[in-house]
Amino acid sequence: MRTYLTLLLLLLLAGCASHPTPTESYSVAPDASPLGRRIQQLATEHAYGHSGFRLLPESTEAFAARTEMIRAAQVSLDIQYYIVHDGLTTRALIDEVLQAADRGVRVRLLLDDTTSHGEDYRIGTLAAHPNIQIRVFNPLHLGRSNAITRSMGRLLHLSLQHRRMHNKLMLVDGSLAVVGGRNLGDEYFEADQAMNFTDIDLLGAGPVAEQLGKSFDRYWNNQLSVPIQHFLWWQPKPRQLDKARQQLSDYLQQAKQENSEQYQRLMQYKQRPQLQQWLDELIWAPGRAMWDAPEKLLAEGVPAASLLLTTQLAPTMQAVSSELTLVSAYFVPTDSGVDYLADRTGAGVTVRILTNSLEATDVPAVHGGYAPYREAMLELGVRLFELRRQPEQEASYSFLGESESSLHSKAAVFDQQKVFIGSLNLDPRSVLWNTEVGILVESHELAREVHRLTLEGMSPALSYEVRLVERDGRKQLTWIAEDGGRLRTIEKEPGGLWRRFNAWFADVIGLEKML
Repeated sequence: MRTYLTLLLLLLLAGCASHPTPTESYSVAPDASPLGRRIQQLATEHAYGHSGFRLLPESTEAFAARTEMIRAAQVSLDIQYYIVHDGLTTRALIDEVLQAADRGVRVRLLLDDTTSHGEDYRIGTLAAHPNIQIRVFNPLHLGRSNAITRSMGRLLHLSLQHRRMHNKLMLVDGSLAVVGGRNLGDEYFEADQAMNFTDIDLLGAGPVAEQLGKSFDRYWNNQLSVPIQHFLWWQPKPRQLDKARQQLSDYLQQAKQENSEQYQRLMQYKQRPQLQQWLDELIWAPGRAMWDAPEKLLAEGVPAASLLLTTQLAPTMQAVSSELTLVSAYFVPTDSGVDYLADRTGAGVTVRILTNSLEATDVPAVHGGYAPYREAMLELGVRLFELRRQPEQEASYSFLGESESSLHSKAAVFDQQKVFIGSLNLDPRSVLWNTEVGILVESHELAREVHRLTLEGMSPALSYEVRLVERDGRKQLTWIAEDGGRLRTIEKEPGGLWRRFNAWFADVIGLEKML
């Protein structure tokens, strides 16, 4: 028994090498690079304090924006993500990051620790480059050596480990940024053959990018942000990085040969770059970056309102007077959310909500947290739309892809005058337990475009409209859909038995607060 305990202790301690305390670093001034100075010049042509924006609803453009931003970087590149999955798009991005570092760009890569599961040395190899720094946020300090001990470690420290950095941000030269719902991985850029997420991002230039730089710095310099080297017993050498570069080159060359059509679609930014044109076509308007304080994850119990992004967004939510459109991949309104909707609909506000259907969601348990509120919302006059599974169809906008799709977008449109886009889902997990980031823009043009895209996503060919009808003296939910140009009414919720069980089980055991 003593031998087993000793072995367990060694496994739990694996990855706890001692290293010096990390030093602080900060975003660069916007005038530190030609790109930054050009954006400053563009800003002078518009009202003081306004930022430039461009919507990125289409997956190929969203990928191109990231790659072209990395190519445009001349001084600094800050990357902050919740999920980074291996695949063609991620490896292409890493290839661009390495080239940026080679030309002297300082790269700071901040990942939520769940991304590094079993990948510490693989990720750490990139940090062998003198211009690349990598930190993991809210890391598991004990038991990183294998899947079993990692699971044990997370369970033993669940009060902190269930809180994650859900932010998605890329920032170049302190002047140009992308925020939104997309993580990094093939499924976020229509490059996965089996499953893709429909999503929306926002390109922001000027003052709002400077604000996002302050956000990144707060996370980067926070006590929960730990250099990847702290979890490595031996530090990768330049020769390991050289080997990784060769493997990366071989992978991309093989992808070009074996999947030529998809490779060419994704890599068209090399022959037909669009970033310079996009900068000339930006919509300039008042904008404000919003983010949760990273200390939110350290709060005992429910975090203070002062730490929350939603506290910053609340005045805009409360001021909506005619029309509110919400898009949330994971939507769990809770009783307080229903009370808010009752207040707004009572004031005459038209409310539309788009979320995933049971058959489309990638997390059926979340649907179990959402479903019990549908009847109450419908009785208030809220219109509910649930994205359908869309196999093997094509469309030119983000709410529908070429393979089976699941909604991953997060957006809110207020009176078609303001729009919020970011990583925030409308559920307790995003509001209370994860950290999030986003941008609120006061622009009728931009808000109207997001509203238009949302209405397209709500069409009966793409989404079910959930309605409440009275049958035999009792109220019953029905789902309205369109197939082959004809409307039909479905009386049993679409979705397989296993998905129904997951949703039911989450509701029964009361997972709502964790969802």
